[in-house]
Amino acid sequence: MSVNQQIPDYELDDLLVVTAPEQLRALADPLRGTLLELVLERAATVTEMAKAVDRPKSSVAYHVNLLTEAGLLRVVRTRRVRAIDERYYGRVARTYYVGALNRAEAQVVASMNGLAAAAAESAAAHAADDLRCTLVHARIPVEEVRAFWAEVQAVARRFAQIPRSGDQVYGFVAGLYPTDAPTLPDADH
Repeated sequence: MSVNQQIPDYELDDLLVVTAPEQLRALADPLRGTLLELVLERAATVTEMAKAVDRPKSSVAYHVNLLTEAGLLRVVRTRRVRAIDERYYGRVARTYYVGALNRAEAQVVASMNGLAAAAAESAAAHAADDLRCTLVHARIPVEEVRAFWAEVQAVARRFAQIPRSGDQVYGFVAGLYPTDAPTLPDADH
């Protein structure tokens, strides 16, 4: 694969702020999340996605339709195959940011904790001593949190742009959250 080849192989927005209840429900399903991750590599047909996730084509088509109706997935191109138009689906945006939520919407999104999903997914790597992880605490102002998180998102976008090769898939997860971790009192000057 050429190093200059665009990842994915279609145009998409950089960011979509997700606030609509149907979008939040669509994102909350683990299979739909996996389908959205697959098309970050390249546009794919329902048949290709079904093969990748080892699920029936009809089941994957159902989830693709939900994602399309929610405005998270779209047809990016078609190809004529034996008198049938084959549709290739791609994401609407590279990053989906869950915006401000009311109480009911927050309950829908509660199951979308990427850190929890990454913890479960990384168990085998941990057992094989092949997990790279760091946890750091810092007492910093909220303005610095916003600036730092923008840098983390840039690193995540760069990770998603690395040309696909090799036999192993790697996950990248980052989290930034308020915590009650202990801190030292301010130093006396």
